[in-house]
Amino acid sequence: MYSLTLYLPGGKLDLELNDTETAKLVYQGSPYQALAQLYGEEVYFSIPIRLEQETPVATVEIGDIAYWPPGQSICLFFGPTPDSTGDLIKPASDVTIIGKMKGDLSLLQEVQAGDIVTVQF
Repeated sequence: MYSLTLYLPGGKLDLELNDTETAKLVYQGSPYQALAQLYGEEVYFSIPIRLEQETPVATVEIGDIAYWPPGQSICLFFGPTPDSTGDLIKPASDVTIIGKMKGDLSLLQEVQAGDIVTVQF
């Protein structure tokens, strides 16, 4: 397992990464600073690492951290996206789950598109 900290305008969250190869490479490539983007109740941001899909999933859970290959992005899920149906949270396309967020996920509701987010050890 790997741990990183996500700094948002309103505070910080702990990122507990899993033991996938994708998570390892995301960890090794940090730190990152990027502009936040929004997709419903998902915050995502591009990172300078291009990875292939490792274990693609079409649905996620609240608190999941994922890597989205088409956008070369880290995705942070805290509720439904525009593609969600019923209780299923769906990313724009398949993602690889790389971990879980720990802390007050309501901080993500305060993030605006264009806000600077930072991920570091």
